Amino acid sequence: MSAERTILAIDQGTTSSRAILFSSDGRRLGQAQKELPQHFPRSGWVEHDAEDIWRDTVAVMGGALADAGKSAEDVAAIGITNQRETTVIWDRATGEPIHKAIVWQDRRTAEFCQELRAQGAEEVVRQRTGLLLDPYFSGTKIAWLLDNVPGARERAERGELAFGTIDCFLLWRLTGGRVHATDATNAARTLIFDISKQVWDPELLALLRIPESLLPEVKDSDADFGATDPEILGRAIPIGGIAGDQQAATVGQACFETGMMKSTYGTGCFALFNTGDKLVHSEHRLLSTIAYRLGGKTTYALEGSIFVAGAAVQWLRDGLGVIAAAPETEGLAKQADAGQRVYLVPAFTGLGAPYWDAEARGAVFGLTRATGPAEIARAALEAVCYQTRDLLEAMRADGASGLEALRVDGGMVANDWMLQMLADILGVAVERPVVAETTALGAAYLAGLNQGIFADLDAVAAQWQRDAHFEPQMAVAERDDRYAGWQDAVKRVRTSG
Repeated sequence: MSAERTILAIDQGTTSSRAILFSSDGRRLGQAQKELPQHFPRSGWVEHDAEDIWRDTVAVMGGALADAGKSAEDVAAIGITNQRETTVIWDRATGEPIHKAIVWQDRRTAEFCQELRAQGAEEVVRQRTGLLLDPYFSGTKIAWLLDNVPGARERAERGELAFGTIDCFLLWRLTGGRVHATDATNAARTLIFDISKQVWDPELLALLRIPESLLPEVKDSDADFGATDPEILGRAIPIGGIAGDQQAATVGQACFETGMMKSTYGTGCFALFNTGDKLVHSEHRLLSTIAYRLGGKTTYALEGSIFVAGAAVQWLRDGLGVIAAAPETEGLAKQADAGQRVYLVPAFTGLGAPYWDAEARGAVFGLTRATGPAEIARAALEAVCYQTRDLLEAMRADGASGLEALRVDGGMVANDWMLQMLADILGVAVERPVVAETTALGAAYLAGLNQGIFADLDAVAAQWQRDAHFEPQMAVAERDDRYAGWQDAVKRVRTSG
């Protein structure tokens, strides 16, 4: 392998910042990671210090190179992937943020979203952006900062401030303030970007009172995003790819054909179903979004998010104390009495797609004197499978069909028992890839496409390798009966709909 064909991927997430150096054939050569402090100034508020993110990003870039025994001279390009929707506004002259970054999980704008819904604004938002009026997205966070940081609105009107999601802020800093840009996948999560016309929407900007001068240029996901300031790593390195984390994972999983789907199982779960060049407006409370935009051509997706996946296993460990470590759930699930129908609905912070019931709370159903830790552990894993079927059923109801196999990634997919149950409950094959770091890998692929390291998506897809394959084994009648029990359990905890 020639040294100049390595790619450095920045993966800036909600709880950590890391960098991975990949070879041109997708092998991990080196990695570094730093945990990111969380700030909770009030109940429901979540913030990050953007300066922490910047310092950590520079540190892990150098750390990944050192871990691989490489230098900046060996890096052909940099790709960036990021926690989506997290919002930063900074001073164009100094680069200094005017406030801590407001994280995607933050709920401070819930009342504002309710006011907008009461005004009848949700339908135009949904039609233009594919999103729902929810504090999750960046737009209302921008409005909050302009209204609550002294002088911010006036400075924004004068063109002195810049907005960006984390990718955009890092790009600004990496290029020494020369480039203010984002990619289409991140723009699509702001609540102010028309995903059909691929432009910032003037009507939505007016609705949220956001000056257009704040906004970055929107580029393809494999565009030329400039180059790093030579002082950062010792030489100027081209930045050739940017995508939000779930879209980057879609690229890393090579889900390039219409009808392909990936699902990432971490703290929560995010599933994206490729709908090709067709923008499917969900009638079942899913999000319509951009999967990637390459060469000016947009590929769309339906997205469903589950708030609690691996977090249910964390609860077993930290809340109930029935396990000491997450991997123990696999052995417990195998020991559990399969005849018991125990359902855990993990609505610890409400229910996500397709219910969007923020007031729902968790519950366990079907307990008997024979129920023990093994059955509870099994129910926690099964809940992930049932919730995934909820998403798949909603996608099918929206016309997304043709799924042959679900490609999975994230920390939970090391659990073979869960993946077999997932295949059984979905009635669809489940595939786990050899390379687990699909999010960072996707960013590397995008940068590699920009630099010609990969000729096209076919070349990227040819690198994808399967580690394990799980075929459905459960009888259809049992699968549907178990799922009906889940639906009944969910109905019991819901407060709306």
